[in-house]
Amino acid sequence: MYIVHVHIHIKPEFIEAFKAVSLENARNSLHEPGVVRFDVLQQPDDTSRFVLVEIYRTSEDLAKHKSTPHYNSWREAAEPMMMEPRSRIIFINLFPMDKDF
Repeated sequence: MYIVHVHIHIKPEFIEAFKAVSLENARNSLHEPGVVRFDVLQQPDDTSRFVLVEIYRTSEDLAKHKSTPHYNSWREAAEPMMMEPRSRIIFINLFPMDKDF
């Protein structure tokens, strides 16, 4: 599995709008064959901070995701809402085994 954690800091006036566009992107992403999981998390003690946890079968599936209309709509809507550019960390899983997803 190819796991991506995307860290995002949103301008306070855009929190609700960001949640709406991110949930729409997540729902659509789950229909992609290479997407195993797509979580949208909000930090409770600083509600302007979010983490997207995206699990893809392969790195190629991440590239395919970035070419979808729903991702590009999300990116165009979300980027102006951000306090700073988003950052990401890539992981590979050790447990559970890929076959168990």
